[in-house]
Amino acid sequence: MSKTDTHMTMRVVNHIRNLIESGGLQPGDRIPPEREFARKLRISRASLRTGIGYLAAMGVMNVRHGVGTFVADGPPEIGKSSLSLLGALHGFQSWQMFEARIILESSLAALAAERGEERELAALAEEVAEMDATCDDPSEYLIHDVLFHRITAHASDNPILAALMDPVVAALYEARRQTVERTSNLKESADIHREIYRAIRCRNPARARELMEQHLKAAQVAQQSESNAASEAHRPPATSRFPAGKREPARRRLAG
Repeated sequence: MSKTDTHMTMRVVNHIRNLIESGGLQPGDRIPPEREFARKLRISRASLRTGIGYLAAMGVMNVRHGVGTFVADGPPEIGKSSLSLLGALHGFQSWQMFEARIILESSLAALAAERGEERELAALAEEVAEMDATCDDPSEYLIHDVLFHRITAHASDNPILAALMDPVVAALYEARRQTVERTSNLKESADIHREIYRAIRCRNPARARELMEQHLKAAQVAQQSESNAASEAHRPPATSRFPAGKREPARRRLAG
């Protein structure tokens, strides 16, 4: 993400944070329509969507497909300390992040199957439906993908583990947002999220743990593939120092 893109994203984040802190936005409030809000902030609608997606991944906003975007109930702290923590997480190696996620999220899925409340199960069902509906829109899909994992963490009924998961989820969103347009298996991803949801809904902790681990290992491979594709796309084409029809002279073998 360029410095300009980062600036625009933080402009949206800071504006909404100020509205929440001043009482201008309350939990459950709907934010203005996209066109109106973008005009007010004097930014493009694409930049606004990026900022809203960032906030949704952090659990501050609740995006309801076809309905609108709302301030989540009980929004987490989004002050500078939170953003600094996200910045520190961005320096982690990808394999380290996935190793941590496999250890943490597999257990969270099992706990969600044991302890998840009906409202949390309903929220998971909604995110699964939204993933199915947005398989042709990678950026929109990613928001619901990340929210699914966040809701699963909170359904574990362990606030310490859920708190540990929140910055990981936010860092996951920020890293994936830059490569998700190159993904090719969103339908497959949506299907396994549905299976995880079913295992949680059926109160099957062992199956939920197994499916979450399977999903994260596949996601690690997919994200590496997306990153490689992105790197190839930005790599300048190889050029020869020698004019067409001229052959590079053979290098003399060094004695030794």
